[in-house]
Amino acid sequence: MGKIYDSPAAALDGVLFDGMTIMSGGFGLSGNPESLIPEIRKAGVKDLTVISNNAGADGFGLWMLLQSRQIRKMISSYVGENKLFEQQYLDGTLELELNPQGTLAERIRAGGAGIPAFYTATGVGTVVSEGKPVETFEGRDYVRETWLRADLSIVKAWKADTAGNLLFRKTARNFNPVMATAGKVTVAEVEEIVEAGSIDPDEIHTPGIYVNRVVLATINEKRIEKRTTRPREAA
Repeated sequence: MGKIYDSPAAALDGVLFDGMTIMSGGFGLSGNPESLIPEIRKAGVKDLTVISNNAGADGFGLWMLLQSRQIRKMISSYVGENKLFEQQYLDGTLELELNPQGTLAERIRAGGAGIPAFYTATGVGTVVSEGKPVETFEGRDYVRETWLRADLSIVKAWKADTAGNLLFRKTARNFNPVMATAGKVTVAEVEEIVEAGSIDPDEIHTPGIYVNRVVLATINEKRIEKRTTRPREAA
């Protein structure tokens, strides 16, 4: 069976269920799977654990699943720019596992690489290390962190070929590639689909062996999180 699906809804057919864990790519508002998230909302699955660097922003990205109360727990690094995320956590309706950003990325990478645990100095002596084993290596303390894996990874790439090989652009490459390796099923929405062999093998960021389904994105809004401008200098 081919990996190319006709629509975001078709690409998610048969893989969603209540209580599942979903990894959702993106860094800030860059590289969010904008076309797949609305279909998860429409499907109505609930009690979700979502692993993502952040949860979008007001009215965008994973905010949609927070607004519909489909997310039970977030495993994230950044809560800022999302008042709904903050409010649900403060009022106790959303469980949050907050991670240092590098630790979150490495936990996901470890899940994709089949490494159950690793040690890092980040967070030692803080609330991050509470309840976790701490060991000393060469005179320095390190906290043990465990891998992260998911039932489903949804990612957004710039380009894919029909074999599922993916290319990401710029900031979208921050979390999407590692998440693509750590899901039992990985669905990639992309801006362009080309024939197998059209992409130089040296340019591929995520090999197709990690990607189960590919769909052409229907939403490519690409919002700017904070627009900063300055007056144009006189000629």
